[in-house]
Amino acid sequence: MRRSPGAFPMLTGRESLVRLIGKRRRFLPNRHSLLSSASAFQSCLNLGTDEGGKIVSLEGREGLSFPAREVKDLGDGVENGQCASKTPASDWVTCPVCGKRVRGGDYGINLHLDTCLTRGTKRKVTQRTLLQLNFSPRLKVKVCPVESDLEQSTVDVVCNNPHEDLVNGGHECDRVENGDGFPENGDGLLLNGCARSLGSECQIARKVRSASLSPKKVATHCDISVDDEDIFGTVVDTFIVGRKFSDEKELKLGMAISLLREPENVKDPSAIKVLSADSGCCLGYLPRSLAQYVSPLIEKHCLSFEGSVTSLPNHNHDIVPIKICCHGMIPCGEGKHDDVDGIKCLWTSILQEVEAARKNPPSMTKYQQNFSLLIHEVLIRSSNLFTDDEKLFMESFTSLLDDSQRLFVRLYSRKGPWFRLSNISYPEISDALQAVNELYGKGYVVSFDCAEGLQTDEMMGILRVLTVSELREISCIPKKKGSQNSTKKDLIASALCSYRDGLCPVLPSMLLDKAGVCVKISSRAETVFWRAERIFFLNGEQDLSTFLLVDLGAVKYPTYNCTNSEQIFSSRSCLLDYEEAIEVAQLMDESLDQNDADQVLRCLRIADSRVDLPSENVSRSSISGSEAAFISCFTASWVYSKVILLGISYLEREHRYQDAINLLKRLLDCFISDGRRGYWTVRLSIDLEHLGFLDESLSVAEDGLLDPWVHVQGRPLNCEMGKKSRFYGEDGEQCGVEQLALQYYANEGGCWSGVHTESGIWLTIFGLLMWDVIFSDVPNVFRTKFQTAPLDLETDGFYLARKGLIESHLQNIHDGMAEEILITSWESHVGTACRGVNWDRHSLSELRAAVTCVGGPCLASLCRLLSQDYRSWSSGMPDLLLWRFHGEYRGEAKLVEVKGPNDRLSEQQRAWLFILMECGFNAEVCKVTPPLPLEPNTQNIS
Repeated sequence: MRRSPGAFPMLTGRESLVRLIGKRRRFLPNRHSLLSSASAFQSCLNLGTDEGGKIVSLEGREGLSFPAREVKDLGDGVENGQCASKTPASDWVTCPVCGKRVRGGDYGINLHLDTCLTRGTKRKVTQRTLLQLNFSPRLKVKVCPVESDLEQSTVDVVCNNPHEDLVNGGHECDRVENGDGFPENGDGLLLNGCARSLGSECQIARKVRSASLSPKKVATHCDISVDDEDIFGTVVDTFIVGRKFSDEKELKLGMAISLLREPENVKDPSAIKVLSADSGCCLGYLPRSLAQYVSPLIEKHCLSFEGSVTSLPNHNHDIVPIKICCHGMIPCGEGKHDDVDGIKCLWTSILQEVEAARKNPPSMTKYQQNFSLLIHEVLIRSSNLFTDDEKLFMESFTSLLDDSQRLFVRLYSRKGPWFRLSNISYPEISDALQAVNELYGKGYVVSFDCAEGLQTDEMMGILRVLTVSELREISCIPKKKGSQNSTKKDLIASALCSYRDGLCPVLPSMLLDKAGVCVKISSRAETVFWRAERIFFLNGEQDLSTFLLVDLGAVKYPTYNCTNSEQIFSSRSCLLDYEEAIEVAQLMDESLDQNDADQVLRCLRIADSRVDLPSENVSRSSISGSEAAFISCFTASWVYSKVILLGISYLEREHRYQDAINLLKRLLDCFISDGRRGYWTVRLSIDLEHLGFLDESLSVAEDGLLDPWVHVQGRPLNCEMGKKSRFYGEDGEQCGVEQLALQYYANEGGCWSGVHTESGIWLTIFGLLMWDVIFSDVPNVFRTKFQTAPLDLETDGFYLARKGLIESHLQNIHDGMAEEILITSWESHVGTACRGVNWDRHSLSELRAAVTCVGGPCLASLCRLLSQDYRSWSSGMPDLLLWRFHGEYRGEAKLVEVKGPNDRLSEQQRAWLFILMECGFNAEVCKVTPPLPLEPNTQNIS
């Protein structure tokens, strides 16, 4: 969910952090402990705020000093993640809990010990204790087929002990949960090694098919034998759905029905109408999941179906149970009945779908079914990340009444957090009060039905559910002139202010009278299901609405195979650390919205103190180098690094360059193998220059060029802010410099055709040309059926894991097959979501013209660059792509960087153009200058 960046819209890293957070959580389990003034963090950031909110140094303030790094010592500023300091070695002691070196003062030691004990951090030792040794013999690997109820998916699990319970030690998040009803696990043993072994020894091979997968593709995976007599005369139980589209509302038990294809249906090309055999009126449709297999039997193989109504619904729009059977073949053209194997495989798919529908009956609404499916999927593939109590809690969802399940999903998907019971009304929920009572009894929701003990933040949430007129009625502020025009926000603030000042002590009782009973999702349910959602989607940008978009046909995801041998989170401890890091990121984002400098610095100190969590520095030997790059993006350290980067941008804006330098050095020392090191090095060099350390700045820049993780390329690293130049084009209309340049090249510039696209058209061409490579079978990079790209696309591992396949494919492009590949890919996948591909912006004819004129060698070079470093090369290309034909099949292309009158090429852009020319592109710069004084209606273009 996108939000306004607030008071700091241009801070580098803000947009990336917002995408990482996704939809803000209503309940943060660790908010209080993270923001508590009693908490302390081992950070090198020695800043705070004064009474006016201005950032000041804390050096010399008793109890608030943080160890600082030396700026000029570029080589030894940080060692092993620790902060250098001028404090004598004798004044430093070793923490008995985590083993870190801390200041020797009583105050500092106590603060550090409190933090370590709170986090449960354990000191690493070389000799293992008896509790850490595993005396159990290694279990034999056993293949355990797991039958999945998931729609269109099969699961095979290979594990050494699928029922082994993994008990984790104390964690701050666990303690918060225990306060909300979770069982204590204080007497459990910390078996991190066992938890990690599950990820390496439990291989989950999943084959996921898109909801739009054609039956022809399904048939290729069919290996179940079906006899002819199993097809003809076999009764299949299913349902009529979509009753709101029916022409005949009245049904009769035993009514005869027939099936009719509706290929012109826009939402579902495989749609099948259910007709009354007597009147021919439409009664509804077959379920989409079943129709995709029945439709080719009717249309391609000329089979006919008939059936009858087996039960009558309670309401007109409810599903109608029916039974259908195939009673024969309709005479049709030659060859229609020859594909016996295809018919048998389709029938097998029908039987499998009917069995799946029996376990998940269509009486469940689609969103209800999707939520149950998400829970089921997470419990299958990531059960080791949940406690037994959490698993029982999630599994209990399916035992709730349908109304209760539907109401919970409805409320969980809404913003809230509080909802008035009197306003809860959904057409598919027959008894909302009964549903609320069951959800309350099972711990899924909590209610506000008593004025005693109501906290201020809870009162604010309940005040928000009241209308403006209701807020005015309970307002305890004396009526003032203009008060009737107060906004809802002002009225809420006034009411809370009156309560805090003692002017309106009866506000809680008045709220109860006005709002009535209110409910909200319990913190327990919020925490558990947010965790399940995050594990399922692995990002913050997708949620339950993703299912809905697929169900409505608004989004179609690619088809690919999931073969997963490694878990993203090796243990529950790593997951909880990652969750807490996401909380810190959200607090940082909220602090910037509120312009709360003190809380921004606090979040920055937390991130600085935890950016090198010891639990994540333990290598996972089973992970290859190419996989480690994208799996590292799901660690707490990676999230904290993004918080620190945003904090660096914040400090630079406040001209706190020395503090920004300390944090940049921290990042460079903690992440020695990271593609972001190039940007960090550039910022470090620039900030040193700001402080006047010119020699050190140059040294940092030179050393950065030798860093193997720094890619030297021409991508612009910053954008100048200013008013965009406007001109009058040849048609007399106002336009920008790019449109003016297009007009010039289309006429006296050489009769070129072209588009102002920057990187857009190139990413579309790359996605279409490399489609089969992008979605090829590579282990561990596809986790759900809702991905538009493999997880490693933006890492160096993408090219390394597919080097042979990529180079072979690029050779075909180089040899002149690009246009053929483009056309085939377009026709096969048009409308399917893929990272970088924009189906609406460019037509197939434009793309064909561009590909033909650019030529195979240049396209192959460009695709190789994107394959090797998609993150860096996916932005910053020249403004214009131009082409013109010489004959019918030959042409030429040109890339143009357009510069306005007050603009000039940066050194980075010069390097970018040189690299493109090295790849064989014809690239140039177009300079647009203002008109001469005597020629007001002309512009000079050179």
